[in-house]
Amino acid sequence: QVQLVESGGGLVQPGGSLRLSCAVSGRSGSSAAMGWFRQAPGKDREFVAAIRWSGGSTPYADSVKGRFTISRDNAKNTVYLQMASLKPEDTAVYYCAASKGSPTVLYMTKPATYDNWGRGTQVTVSS
Repeated sequence: QVQLVESGGGLVQPGGSLRLSCAVSGRSGSSAAMGWFRQAPGKDREFVAAIRWSGGSTPYADSVKGRFTISRDNAKNTVYLQMASLKPEDTAVYYCAASKGSPTVLYMTKPATYDNWGRGTQVTVSS
């Protein structure tokens, strides 16, 4: 059973930075994907970024390209989301997710691809 625990959320001013972490236990194979998603109040959950444990392409949502960076530390079984130049519209609960299989880059952006989810961490961008 894969378990995911997010941390690193908080309150930050516009233009600030945060780094989210997702600690993974019982993780799937090396080709499995890890994704970050977010959900703002009254909105659907949306894709943010994804990465495979084995490396390769890292898709990003257009709204975060150039500002957010996803990375992984295989030795620590941890995935990170470095967020910079934060905007009020980035305010949301951020979720980490893990797939069982080896999805294509397109399917790495789809919530249905992921079998296991963390409980989320709140990110609030406000002055």
